[in-house]
Amino acid sequence: MKQASKQYIPFQPLQWPNRQWPNKTITKAPIWCSVDLRDGNQALVTPMQLEEKLLMFKTLVDIGFKEIEVGFPSASETEYEILRTLIEGHHIPDDVTIQVLVQARPELIKKTFEAVKGAKNVIVHFYNSTSTLQRKVVFKEDMPGIIKIAVEGAKLIRQLTEEEIASSGMNIRYEYSPESFTGTEIDFAIEICESVMETLGATNENPIILNLPSTVEMSTPNTYADQIEYFCTKMKNREAAIISIHPHNDRGTGVAAAELAMLAGADRVEGTLFGNGERTGNVDILTIAYNMFSQGIDPELEIGDIKKIAEVYERCTKMHIDPRHPYAGKLVFTAFSGSHQDAINKGMHALMERKSEIWQVPYLPIDPSDIGREYEPVVRINSQSGKGGVAFVMDSFFGFKLPRGMHKEFADVIQKIAEKQGEVAPDQIMEEFRIEYLDRKEPYHFRKCKITDFESGDQFTTVAVVTYSDHGETKQFEGVGNGPIDAVKRGLEEELGISIKVLDYSEHALTSGSGAQAASYIHLMDQKTGKVTYGVGISSNITRASLRGIFSAVNRLFGDAE
Repeated sequence: MKQASKQYIPFQPLQWPNRQWPNKTITKAPIWCSVDLRDGNQALVTPMQLEEKLLMFKTLVDIGFKEIEVGFPSASETEYEILRTLIEGHHIPDDVTIQVLVQARPELIKKTFEAVKGAKNVIVHFYNSTSTLQRKVVFKEDMPGIIKIAVEGAKLIRQLTEEEIASSGMNIRYEYSPESFTGTEIDFAIEICESVMETLGATNENPIILNLPSTVEMSTPNTYADQIEYFCTKMKNREAAIISIHPHNDRGTGVAAAELAMLAGADRVEGTLFGNGERTGNVDILTIAYNMFSQGIDPELEIGDIKKIAEVYERCTKMHIDPRHPYAGKLVFTAFSGSHQDAINKGMHALMERKSEIWQVPYLPIDPSDIGREYEPVVRINSQSGKGGVAFVMDSFFGFKLPRGMHKEFADVIQKIAEKQGEVAPDQIMEEFRIEYLDRKEPYHFRKCKITDFESGDQFTTVAVVTYSDHGETKQFEGVGNGPIDAVKRGLEEELGISIKVLDYSEHALTSGSGAQAASYIHLMDQKTGKVTYGVGISSNITRASLRGIFSAVNRLFGDAE
């Protein structure tokens, strides 16, 4: 590997000591342009069919994209037909501009103008490659020759535009891309773009879109930002241009490159849903938008239901979203680590207690519900999970607020299962809770109890007459104490010949309403051995729930020894 690396030339950073972008912050949404139907579609193993393209287009409109690149109509009949279907089927809202891509070649430009007839708002996006490498090995042209290709294409586009506007009144705008901008000498990129601007007659009132694509990601994101800022600073008539970027993700830093380029002066971002596109993909517009949202900036896109967007995307592209994909992946709001689960659990409780409008929960940069996700998957249980995660599941799924001391006891039960089978689903956790605590009715099964209180001066005495089953045989005992729990505890000690101590007791409502049930937790110790455990009881009657909890704990302490 060491020797193989010698064949690659390191990128040369731009000498730009006056850079200002590191001191800036993103404060507003850029102009968004989706290229899903062009760049995204051309990268699919199985390109979208007409029905899928129409569904994708409608989804992009619903999300709020006002500029949508619909294809390369001069490249194939299929591309031509989808554009005609969109126009003739009146699928394009009046406030949406369709964008069409074309090489700077006369025959292709003419066919493109045929394809857009009848549309209301169109961006004609033309390009030619300008990179040092492609000039040498593909076009075998020098710089003047490359400029000539761009200028001749611009002349024809302007001519056809003026003719179309005169005949139909169509609103046509221009976009030019020096393809492989990042591999082009920066001053040459400025020169060719200025030549195109002049040819097209760009003005402050009618600016051209200059799209500076990272066609192949070739450097660290900061270098791309330097290139963008240098371009914006050095070009003539900056106000007559909308600076657009089109990052790809070859180095895995497409989002970072886009965000830094926005700091550097970019006004517009071209990308796709979930980063679909050639090779490693285009920049993921949704990730950029959600990143802005997480910082309190309105992305100006309707992205509150990411699950719906993802469903359409997977249906149309036949691609699957990675479970770790930012925001959309099935596991990105999931914690398996015990310490993470505990922190999330505590953070959620603290948030509810504060009643604050500000979202602050450890390990959750945004509220999952804000983007159509659910709390349920936030904590998932496997062998790496801890006591906090199991407690969180019991609370969030089933309403059982386990006492802190009980967290480890029950988590140890689930841990053993997870070590054997892997992830343990919430329903299985609940079933194990039921087996371990709620259904612990052997050998001693509580049946009923009659409670009577007696007053003697300032003192109250409780007498409990308990009916229960001992190995299936119905029995009865009486206990006297300072309350129902104490009376039953004393009666059990005498009846069974045991010595127990109630260490802690807690209770809470499980549900609301007239039929509400209560859950009671009894922390019990065997005073002869020092062994401790919890028992749990539930009932619509709080006293009955408590007594069931005592019997549950007694069965856990003494039932296994038989």
